[in-house]
Amino acid sequence: MNPAAIHAYLLELQNRIVAELERVEGRSFRRDPWQREEGGGGESRIIEDGDVFERGGVNFSRVHGERLPPSASAARRELAGRAFEATGVSLVLHPRNPYVPTVHMNVRFLVATQPQSEPIWWFGGGMDMTPYYGFEEDARHFHATCRQALEAFGPECYPRFKRWCDEYFYLKHRGEPRGIGGIFFDDLNEGGFDSCFELARGVGDHFLPAYLPIIERRKDLPYGERERDFQAYRRGRYVEFNLVYDRGTLFGLQSAGRAESILMSLPPLVKWRYDWKPEPSSAEGKLYRDFLRARDWLGE
Repeated sequence: MNPAAIHAYLLELQNRIVAELERVEGRSFRRDPWQREEGGGGESRIIEDGDVFERGGVNFSRVHGERLPPSASAARRELAGRAFEATGVSLVLHPRNPYVPTVHMNVRFLVATQPQSEPIWWFGGGMDMTPYYGFEEDARHFHATCRQALEAFGPECYPRFKRWCDEYFYLKHRGEPRGIGGIFFDDLNEGGFDSCFELARGVGDHFLPAYLPIIERRKDLPYGERERDFQAYRRGRYVEFNLVYDRGTLFGLQSAGRAESILMSLPPLVKWRYDWKPEPSSAEGKLYRDFLRARDWLGE
């Protein structure tokens, strides 16, 4: 186990991703270093009111504490009461143009310790995409790149992590997925530290190839108030998931992390309507019919 190598990689990953996003946006992200009273801290890189990104954040954190919060130990009772250290990079980008999907990616490492016991460590992470207007070309490219990220770990790895993503990013109270999925994994320690770290690096390193071509294809498409209105409505689903179900949000808040950095995942403009449904034949209806369902994007 080599936490120093993870720390160095994640800082480099944050810098690399932000540099490319700044190139696309044409302006710099704001740097916001923070410290946590209970131990540790991080740096948030934030943009708001950009031409390409209406809000976005690429956050690094490395925090530690005397007791894991309930969100981390509820499903693994053997972790309850242990001290912890958690480090990771997490990003969410909410583009201005409704034809560019929202995207999320994170890579994280946690270790839980207690006296006279071996440390328990694991990796988690993944990436997923949430379109407002669906393009099959974009969905297939995103999933093909996710599969490339996992190719070195066997042909069963992508289908397993894709299914995990479909099941995790699902709004049970709505009966619909958050978006078109991607890959997701948690509690990963099988195969040893070096193999797990390599897998986590593969996910982090493939984010830019997965998402940048989609931004470039869609960011200059013309749109109007109808598209912006639908984007704001669908963003409401993103808010619902992050505040009701997301384990990372709960971990951050329960561990007394920086609230502004945790909640940067929320979009700046959102709308809710009462029991609204799009016309089935409309472009908005196509999103529900063809994209907001589990699909084998690479096998169809």
